[in-house]
Amino acid sequence: MNITVFGGSQPKEGSDAYEEACELGKLLAERGHTVLTGGYMGTMEAVSRGAHEAGGHVVGVTCESIETWRPVKMNQWAKEERRTKTLIERLQGLINGCDAAIALAGGAGTLAEVALMWNLMSTQAMPPRPLTLVGSGWQSTFDRFFNAFDIYMPDQQRDLLYFAGDVKTAVKKLK
Repeated sequence: MNITVFGGSQPKEGSDAYEEACELGKLLAERGHTVLTGGYMGTMEAVSRGAHEAGGHVVGVTCESIETWRPVKMNQWAKEERRTKTLIERLQGLINGCDAAIALAGGAGTLAEVALMWNLMSTQAMPPRPLTLVGSGWQSTFDRFFNAFDIYMPDQQRDLLYFAGDVKTAVKKLK
């Protein structure tokens, strides 16, 4: 399968978040999956590295507007580049190009990726596919969201999200 991994750009090599992302890439590649990431640094680099070092195929979905805003290039571990012009095109490439997605911790960009994919599935603008959110931060965030906006959250929308405590559990949930 093609598995998109969402996550933040801040984790540095040697940090727990970087190592977790590297392990996720490795586990996905060992199971024969192609890995798609945003192609740059942090979580994207770590997942790409783990998958590449395990012999997997890594796709970086990059974006001209990001490179204009921040002088970065695709990380060395991604071996195929799918270049887009705008951030919206990049998000579409990451979401439409996957059979399943896994989200690690991240900031506003990661939240936007999760929310867009979830909304597209909720409105049946795309067929449902696994969207797994890894870590207690996601679980607590969505628990509060669901509680605060209960009347807006029908069960069939809630059921589109899967939660996993760690990357091993997230990979096991893939079918």
